[in-house]
Amino acid sequence: MDIIGIIIAGLFSQNFVLVQFLGICPFLGVSKKIDNAVGMGLAVTFVMVITCLVTYPLFQYVLVPLGLEYLQIIVFILVIASLVQMLEMILKKFIPGLYSAMGIYLPLVTTNCAIMGVAKIVTDATVYTNIGTAVMYGLFAGLGFTLAIVLLAGLREKLDKLDLPKPLKGFPITLIVACFMAMAFSVFSLIKF
Repeated sequence: MDIIGIIIAGLFSQNFVLVQFLGICPFLGVSKKIDNAVGMGLAVTFVMVITCLVTYPLFQYVLVPLGLEYLQIIVFILVIASLVQMLEMILKKFIPGLYSAMGIYLPLVTTNCAIMGVAKIVTDATVYTNIGTAVMYGLFAGLGFTLAIVLLAGLREKLDKLDLPKPLKGFPITLIVACFMAMAFSVFSLIKF
């Protein structure tokens, strides 16, 4: 896969939230305000990039040669949990506003299936044959997550100002908007590379 293909796949055609439906909990939970959505998106992007940077060589150069591929999920969980704990400590110390705004959702990055999904995709796919393409996919997959959550946050801020029927206010209209976003992004999955 060429560089343009990796970029389009990460941002649009294989968007973790809107096409693969991974990472829905923080997508819906932290998308009430654009500032929080940007912070969560950047945190997920950071963890995805570092996850690819660590798990790809760990899988290729440790687990595969030792015949321990079956341990990849356990190893990946430990790596991701460590990375999120590190991120949580950094945010708490240097950006306490963002840390408190994320609340319970920051530790949820540990169990965000999009993070595990990116680790599995770059280690299982024959497309990502080196660490450079794996990390690049992690970066653009994270930016795709950020794009989706920021778009939803912007739409939710606009929807809060509308006079909607009472049964649609809040979460129901959010799910409807997310559905339309997913339909729009699914068009990109028709692009073949």
